[in-house]
Amino acid sequence: MGEEYDVVIVGAGITGCGIARELARYDLRILVVDKEEDVCCGASKANNGMVHSGYEPKPGTLKAKLNVRGVELYPRWAAELDFKLVQTGSMVAAFSEEELPALEKFLERGKVNGVPGIEIISGDEARKKEPNLSPEIIAVLWTPSAGYVEVQQVVLALAENAVANGVRFLLGAEVTDVLVEGGRVQGVVTTRGTFRSRYVINAAGVYADKVAEMAGAREFTIHPRRGTLIIFDKREGKHLSCFIGAVPGEYTKGGGPMTTPDGNPLWGPSAIEVADKEDTAVSAEDLRQVIEKDGRFIPNFPTDTVITYFSGNRPATYTEDFFIEPSAKVHGFVNVAGIQSPGVASSPAIAEMVVGIMKEYEPLHERPDFNPYRKRFVPFRERSREEQAALIAADPRFGHVICRCEHVTEAEIVRAIHSTIPARNVDAVKRRTRAGMGRCQGGFCGPRVAAILARELGVPVTAVTKKGPGSELFAGRIEDLRLEKGAAK
Repeated sequence: MGEEYDVVIVGAGITGCGIARELARYDLRILVVDKEEDVCCGASKANNGMVHSGYEPKPGTLKAKLNVRGVELYPRWAAELDFKLVQTGSMVAAFSEEELPALEKFLERGKVNGVPGIEIISGDEARKKEPNLSPEIIAVLWTPSAGYVEVQQVVLALAENAVANGVRFLLGAEVTDVLVEGGRVQGVVTTRGTFRSRYVINAAGVYADKVAEMAGAREFTIHPRRGTLIIFDKREGKHLSCFIGAVPGEYTKGGGPMTTPDGNPLWGPSAIEVADKEDTAVSAEDLRQVIEKDGRFIPNFPTDTVITYFSGNRPATYTEDFFIEPSAKVHGFVNVAGIQSPGVASSPAIAEMVVGIMKEYEPLHERPDFNPYRKRFVPFRERSREEQAALIAADPRFGHVICRCEHVTEAEIVRAIHSTIPARNVDAVKRRTRAGMGRCQGGFCGPRVAAILARELGVPVTAVTKKGPGSELFAGRIEDLRLEKGAAK
């Protein structure tokens, strides 16, 4: 029959983990399943981390309602879960008189949506805030409530706090069927077993329509919209503090230059419709478009300092709005789909809304022992000399720097491998520690991280992967090839 839970959540991105953490406040047995080996491996992994202020969504939509509410809730999440929330504000630029009506449109829309402090300021006023802005910018829409986060750190914080409050995570478990009997959901079948439950919450990102179809509860279609982002060297982080973008289009806010909480300039994303949900390729044309589009905002930026680039797929619906509803066809099945931008900004409010949906099914009883707090481990590089010396004295592995670009130590990598949500591959270590996120992109530390993973997991280094099965880093051992060659003579 399989293990029994009250709630199974499908998807371990920011939406699924946010819902899990908020439902953990109540007396519920909760399981989170995801097809990947780690949390934060879909759309949550591949976006710019913007906490949008809420001026762009059409009034009356779920996006408009949940975006602004999410911004209100984010400071509490950041305080309780101890992740970086950088609220620098954002700008939407007009380069000509012809673009000013668009700024006025979004100013009025922002006011209707309840965006605090929104206003239009002159180009000169904007350059007082951001001196490197183009002299051709004549006005900007300024929203001081906007900011950004490192999404992988938010997701890990949510997941760790959920686990601390009794939620179970089962990763590498792809859902292959949703069990329904008599019009009621009964659980899920995964590649790692069958799990019975009274409720299933579908937060499966680009695969949400597929999971809904399994339950006979599909009321929407997800079409992937690819976005390419470019990351530059940290030494150029001084060029910009807040986000600056173009007037939003019909399907995207347009992206633009910003600086991540860890100090890297980040440009993009683009917006390209693709047929394949797994198509995250990056073309030369994608890069050219992002550089050309975003370069006009800060024309003196040295674009030859790129250290990496990547793409992700937004799970867009054809209504261009979130789809968050209990199924009218299958009792106990809740769709949380179409969570594209402003999904990151809206995630606390989405979780709050889903809790409300669950309360409509039945009364939820709060757990008196729920602990909303999670303390992050302060990286070695951020500590004082005295604190670093104390760590090295307690564990000499803190004195062994593995990643020189980001100053990540062996002890931190070992800690990530044995953490609450354990890192099982090189990318998972990177998300937790930043090992491999620096200028050389793992060219120096990559083999060392792989060796530590092999040692700590008790597997041969040839079994270590970049991001899960099928991404093995090593084809074999050179010594074995030499022995084979010698035996063949």
